[in-house]
Amino acid sequence: MKNSIAERISDFLKDFPPFNLLKEKHLLEIASDVSIIYLEKGDVLYKKDEAFHEYFYIVRNGGVSLYHHDMDDNKHMVNINDAGDIFGVRPLINKEDYKLTAIANEESIVYGIPIEIFQSVTKNNVKVYKYLITSFASNAYDPYTAEENTKIFVDYLPNTSQDIANFQTADYTKNPICCNENSTLKDAAIKMSEFKIGCIIVVDDKKYPLGIITSSDIKNKIATGLFPITTAVTNIMSSPVMSDKKDLTVADAQLKMIKYNIGHLCITEDGTPNSKLVGVLTNHDVITALGNNPAAILKDIKRASRTKTLRTARRKANGLLKSYLEQNIPLTHIINIISQINDAVTMKAIEIALEKMPTPPPVTFSWLALGSQGRKEQLLFSDQDNALVFEDVAEEKYKDTQAYFLDLAKLVTKSLNKIGFEYCEADMMASNPVWCKSITQWKAQFKDWILNPDDKAILLSSIFFDYNHIYGNLNLEKELTDAIYSTLNETSLFIRFLARDALKNPSPLGFFKQFLVEQNGEHKDLFNIKYRALMPLIDTARLLVLSNQVRGINNTYERFEKMAELEPNNKELYESCAYAFKALLKFKTKQGILHNDSGKLIELETLTKEEKLKLKRCFKPLHDMQETLKLRFDLANF
Repeated sequence: MKNSIAERISDFLKDFPPFNLLKEKHLLEIASDVSIIYLEKGDVLYKKDEAFHEYFYIVRNGGVSLYHHDMDDNKHMVNINDAGDIFGVRPLINKEDYKLTAIANEESIVYGIPIEIFQSVTKNNVKVYKYLITSFASNAYDPYTAEENTKIFVDYLPNTSQDIANFQTADYTKNPICCNENSTLKDAAIKMSEFKIGCIIVVDDKKYPLGIITSSDIKNKIATGLFPITTAVTNIMSSPVMSDKKDLTVADAQLKMIKYNIGHLCITEDGTPNSKLVGVLTNHDVITALGNNPAAILKDIKRASRTKTLRTARRKANGLLKSYLEQNIPLTHIINIISQINDAVTMKAIEIALEKMPTPPPVTFSWLALGSQGRKEQLLFSDQDNALVFEDVAEEKYKDTQAYFLDLAKLVTKSLNKIGFEYCEADMMASNPVWCKSITQWKAQFKDWILNPDDKAILLSSIFFDYNHIYGNLNLEKELTDAIYSTLNETSLFIRFLARDALKNPSPLGFFKQFLVEQNGEHKDLFNIKYRALMPLIDTARLLVLSNQVRGINNTYERFEKMAELEPNNKELYESCAYAFKALLKFKTKQGILHNDSGKLIELETLTKEEKLKLKRCFKPLHDMQETLKLRFDLANF
């Protein structure tokens, strides 16, 4: 007799990773023993430090928030899990007590996936294991473990398009350099220096690996005075070694290095330390095999001498972005990585342009990224927004100085265009004299915008308020920022104009909770996620930090998180806005990759019911935030 409940559960699971990687019979086996959990809003599924459960979880309907507790036991929201999201996987990975608290943020249904049965049917399934390790790191993520997780994500770089690389046999170093267990550290160090290597394997008389010594061991244990240089290698080696067989795959090696937090694997005849050493595999070998990771891309950018090389490196980042999204890596980490790459590309484009100029710059300057790059939110290729600020010069030299920097800017923007960043249609680029001025001219420009606000001034200044220093004299950027905030103190009218502007696009749901789509033109019946949902949140976050004189935070979700710190009474609303922004940006980016465009225009009929539900959930905090702005800035009659 068929179990209809199990079949319905299986039918749901098959659409979401990692269950979509399983055979139907295995899905049914898991589904037959799934625990169905009903949660009211505010119900706690598990608490921080609670003993681990025999299940991990997937949201069927509703949403479950994960919270970190600080030293004073205050809760900080880390993530919201929607339908199809897995969480609570710590017991599955390493049998540890929970580090976060899971609370239903609305009426929800959660499936408890039995760990024992899941492990039995997924044994040796590398793809499932890859996904779960990444998901574990994603759900464990919070600001207090950022360093640990960054290390995980920089090293762990799965990509569907790299399956051949992932599952090829790892190319390890054969006949590695070794030393006998009776050697001194000085002997080992001399040998490492002679062969220009970063590690040496300590072996016994049978060539069985006993331990490993790395350059870091020498730095941390010898240079600090813990041991003399004449100490025996056995005193400072890391032991026992981690080992594996000769035919291991790149994916297997990568997973083992992540699991045990190591950078080297000893390759032995039978895969155990109790057999002869035949090679050593390093983390560098794995990275080289995969070829597409942040460190390698940034290195390519740094070494580039031509725009063509920069274009290739930046396009590699698109593949990296796609793989990160597929593996559900936290958007905060994705933003940080891609932003670093974008800034590095721009910086190198400037350096290449400077080499082409006939003379060095007449004075120092600062290149500023504006818009999405200025906010460090530029994930896909988009148009350029940039500006240039140069030092003051005598009036008679101004025209020639500006002409020099305009020529420089034209070279830079041309390179960026070749790399893939379109020219700005409104010409808001440093190659335009309006966006290439001395520091005094820029101060005067901002003072005029702030003290004499109109629609044009609000538009231009709001774009510029998100600037980020990329290259040159950082003091010029700081001087400009000081001048802006000083002028803001002279008037409250400008802030009210910004507030009104933040409300120009109301919540994108109609009276009957239907999406507000474009009514006419070439985009008729399409939903503009950028202007209907993302820009209102971006404008709101900018307004709030400016009105509170908050400096140095340009990113939208970080601005909301900062406001949550400053106004604890509105903490939940601000955190919800931060989450909504990240969810919307992630959705837009996925759509852009899927359709090979900017992702801002969405054909709603192509979305699943769950995707539409997730979008609608993001609109509520936007609506509540806009209602708050109306009251805070007294906009009813403005």
